[in-house]
Amino acid sequence: MRAWLIRFVSLLVFNIVVLLLIGLVLPQVAVGWSVVWAAVVLTAASLWIKPLITTWFRGMAGRSAGQRTKMGEKVVQFFLVLLVAYIIWVFTVIFSGVNVHGWFWGYVIPPLLLMVAWAIYDVVDDRIEGHAGRLYDRATNRSADAASVAPWSATGASPTVTRGARQEVQDGLTPEQRRMFDELGKS
Repeated sequence: MRAWLIRFVSLLVFNIVVLLLIGLVLPQVAVGWSVVWAAVVLTAASLWIKPLITTWFRGMAGRSAGQRTKMGEKVVQFFLVLLVAYIIWVFTVIFSGVNVHGWFWGYVIPPLLLMVAWAIYDVVDDRIEGHAGRLYDRATNRSADAASVAPWSATGASPTVTRGARQEVQDGLTPEQRRMFDELGKS
């Protein structure tokens, strides 16, 4: 529960900034005071609908992947991500107070900006969620529990890992998966 709450809130704040920037950069997109509700819709769609649509489209494209070159496969993957961004953008516009005027500037450019925002969030999400987790722990007085489970997570720095410790941790998990399992144990 804690991990999902932190992920939702950190993505919500990020999406508020993204929507405000889209409204600022594109005068044909009026976000206004509905930015909070639009960010809630965008966050929910990004967390729950985007993975479903992406999996479905990749499954359909995967059937013919053997017939394409590497460059052709990259182009198909780009257009799949663009199509998912377009669907999520239209979903956000329909279910929030975002007003769009003009087809090109209102429905073509914002999904491209969403793709850039998703790429940026993929790069910084661990740091954002880590910081949000520390704030959540501080607000709920759970910092002592978090420090006892993983003392390096409270500082944000990773511990010095020796060669022997690396051999012990060869369980096939990425650091993010290991962190998620640790968070499940705390809940």
